[in-house]
Amino acid sequence: MQRENAPLAADETRTVAVRRSSPHDSAPAHVTGSATYVDDIREPAGTLHVAPGWARDTTRGSLLGLDLAAVRSAPGVVAVLTAADVPGSNDVSPAHGDEPMFADREIVFWGQPLFAVVAETRDQARRAATLARIDVDPLPPVLTIEDALGVDDTVLPDYQFRKGSPETGLATATMRMTGRMEIGGQEHFYLEGQVSLAVPGEAGEVFVHTSSQHPSETQHIIARVLGVPEASVTVEVRRMGGGFGGKESQANHWAAIAAVAARVTGRPCKLRLDRDDDMIMTGKRHDFRAEWTLGHDADGLLRAVDMRFFARCGYSADLSLGVVDRTMFHADSSYFYPDAMIHSRRLRTNTCSNTAFRGFGGPQGMLAAERMMDELAIRLGLDPLDVRKRNFYREGRDVTPYGMRVEEHGTLHDLVDTLEESSAYRARRQEVAAFNGENHILKKGLALTPVKFGISFTLKHLNQAGALVHLYKDGSVQLNHGGTEMGQGLFQKVAQIVADELGVTLDRVKITATNTGKVPNTGPTAASSGTDLNGMAAKIAAERIKARLVAFASRRFDVDPGEVDFLENRVRVGGEEMPLAALAREAHLARIQLSATGFYATPDITWDRPSASGRPFHYFAYGAACSEVTIDTMTGEMRVDRVDLLHDVGKSLNPAIDIGQIEGGFVQGMGWLTTEELVWDESGRLRTHAPSTYKIPTASDVPEDFRVALYASSGNPSPTIHRSKAVGEPPLMLAISVYCAIHDAVASLAPGILPDLDAPATPEAILRAVAGMKRARARR
Repeated sequence: MQRENAPLAADETRTVAVRRSSPHDSAPAHVTGSATYVDDIREPAGTLHVAPGWARDTTRGSLLGLDLAAVRSAPGVVAVLTAADVPGSNDVSPAHGDEPMFADREIVFWGQPLFAVVAETRDQARRAATLARIDVDPLPPVLTIEDALGVDDTVLPDYQFRKGSPETGLATATMRMTGRMEIGGQEHFYLEGQVSLAVPGEAGEVFVHTSSQHPSETQHIIARVLGVPEASVTVEVRRMGGGFGGKESQANHWAAIAAVAARVTGRPCKLRLDRDDDMIMTGKRHDFRAEWTLGHDADGLLRAVDMRFFARCGYSADLSLGVVDRTMFHADSSYFYPDAMIHSRRLRTNTCSNTAFRGFGGPQGMLAAERMMDELAIRLGLDPLDVRKRNFYREGRDVTPYGMRVEEHGTLHDLVDTLEESSAYRARRQEVAAFNGENHILKKGLALTPVKFGISFTLKHLNQAGALVHLYKDGSVQLNHGGTEMGQGLFQKVAQIVADELGVTLDRVKITATNTGKVPNTGPTAASSGTDLNGMAAKIAAERIKARLVAFASRRFDVDPGEVDFLENRVRVGGEEMPLAALAREAHLARIQLSATGFYATPDITWDRPSASGRPFHYFAYGAACSEVTIDTMTGEMRVDRVDLLHDVGKSLNPAIDIGQIEGGFVQGMGWLTTEELVWDESGRLRTHAPSTYKIPTASDVPEDFRVALYASSGNPSPTIHRSKAVGEPPLMLAISVYCAIHDAVASLAPGILPDLDAPATPEAILRAVAGMKRARARR
């Protein structure tokens, strides 16, 4: 595996902490097993354990009776909770009021909680939960996109973007093409499952340790179900063992149950889902059907595009409004559509509600666009990369289907050209063709695909963050902010920013757990905006402390403020130096405040959804990937031979962490598109609910020849923290190149014929596509 950092610009100076490859703040604790997650917290005396109960033989039906007598009398059981025991509102939905904490009238998906058992041990609670006698009048479940279209049921109204006149564009285009594909979902498979520990306090207060990407929303929902003010609920998150969007809204349910159990029993209560139950009871990445009609010319230049997305959302809205909107925002990928219609339907099914997942719907829209480019190239007998580049955004062709101008399209062109050269794409394209001409069973494919990903929450009010910074008299710093750490390195990056601002070394900055009692009313750590938002808020807080110290030192030592410099735990005042601790002590004696809050709201963004107009993104992050694969046409097996990645992170705050995010995101995306297949049976039961039946990538799946580099950027032209760019989600979409390479390999069997290859491209899917190509070839 090769890694390459972007060089420093000639006019760029080294800072104390920022732009250095510092290790993750918890790296030693991670590898030694000493990092504390919720289940590792020492349990308070008297802690009880909670397990949800559900109807294991029912997917949909009216609840006629719930006999819990055997559950209540089981060994160790202290309490059994149902909807009747909820002190406040029996609702754990993030927005739409359509997700009961405990179902009490009808069951709408397999795995829906009806009650919860509170017992002395976790084993006792789980065993007792299986003893309920549940009487249900079954109804036929609606499971698939086809089923939902048949009953015409949605969780939210249909929505669309229109640009120009797509009808006219299609009618006047010299050539037209239609297509469609099925896009599968994905299980988050975070290493740490859903878990919460609720500790009751006095006067109705509760303190909840949880694994949540959105502590403020968790606080809000706990307060709702308890019927108490939000100020009575404190939620704390030190770290998560992975989240990937699966703990943005989904963590709230389990935290709320634990809090109600603590209220009812008056004792600390912990709920940790079993891995099977976690996979059954929590939402996934949305699966889609995408359909399109293209108008184009003989060179592959698009004239008009009509795209339609059908999303399987599950039984409730959850976050499907934003997820499917982002699918639409990224249905252009990196391509200019002169006239466009992008339409979406959010379909209701009797399955667990799908939810946020890294990329938040964007990957599905982008995948459909890249599949369109490949089919266009195959139909016209052109190199797919040439078709892609011909349709890239550029000057005069730079307005998206939702009306936002793409201002930084030069980065896209330069980055793709750079990777085309460094990956030797043109020479390897010839080598792949030669290999395929000589081999009848093994076939190679090659693809180079771009990434253009919008950064910001499209729900405007979420684009804000707060931070709290303390400077102590010994020169040490304590840092708190509203972002959450789930392994992505956010805490380390923000600590680097504060260290740089105050001129201290990283070992002097103490990172503390995210806590709603310290920084309130925060947004989720999502949308790749964690560092953009919280880093800027922390910088503002540190700047305020520094400004007070500069003003004090200027007065105290009678020097110009410009003569006060902070560097490596010391302060230079005029021609003299002193430890920062000494200045902090003097400032404290002079009653100078050494604590500050910081607040940041992303500027220059707006989105009016009803009119589908505005500027929803602060900027775009760019990347490109070149992947080479080999498929076995006899078995459907596939091997990734080589991957070249080039990704734009602006001026990197921490190159090592950024490269780790790029590598991890790519491999996770590769899993979504090649091995991770979710399967429900005809009765609506999820059959792939354990690692024995659901295959995530392993170390052996990582390409042996894996080349990763940061694009040599001159910095984000938008005003971001130290001119960096977000890196959390965009790299996942680099893996689309693997899917496109597989598609290319299958297409080599019968040039000019379009392969019918859905995602994920599992061995079975590849084998079906190969069989279809062979049949089509035989009909020629």
